[in-house]
Amino acid sequence: MDRAVFLDRDGTLIEERHYLHRPEDVVVLPGAPAALRRLGAAGFRIILVTNQSGVGRGYFTLAEVEAVHAHLAGLLAAHGVRLDKTYVAPEAPEQPSRGRKPSPQFLFDARDEFGLDLGDCYMVGDKLADLQCGWNAGVRAAILVRTGYGAETERRHAAELGRAVVVDDLAAAADWILGSAGRDLAARQAASPAA
Repeated sequence: MDRAVFLDRDGTLIEERHYLHRPEDVVVLPGAPAALRRLGAAGFRIILVTNQSGVGRGYFTLAEVEAVHAHLAGLLAAHGVRLDKTYVAPEAPEQPSRGRKPSPQFLFDARDEFGLDLGDCYMVGDKLADLQCGWNAGVRAAILVRTGYGAETERRHAAELGRAVVVDDLAAAADWILGSAGRDLAARQAASPAA
């Protein structure tokens, strides 16, 4: 397995809640588990990459973030979905951070840990920083979903989205990724000499 779909958390996979830190407030977006199950079945690792500045701001603890992620993992497991890894940047925007998006560092870390070809990976999110993270890492495509802050991002940053794929939600992102992967495979097969 040498490819992955990197996902933002809030507004992409789960409902956007202001500084979410309680497991009971996690609501998975409609269609998201089925989309992730399809991506996993197609051989993609599913990797969460999330900025959680509430930790750095002192609003909640990293332990609370981990409890939210444990609960989310349980909700997804009930649908046959497993997250391969979760990367958290807990720093506030003004604090030094190794991995806070738009930094591509966590994608580089995942590349090294899982042997990924980032040129065959995708980044999905609802903010410009998510897309920039993917572009900075050299992913095949950065995909903006219109859930969460996505529709607002599309309006406010239209001039910067020329390289982005823009879709309604995670299910549509999965459709696009799987269609793109299928086209790539067909092109590779057509280019290889007949056996």
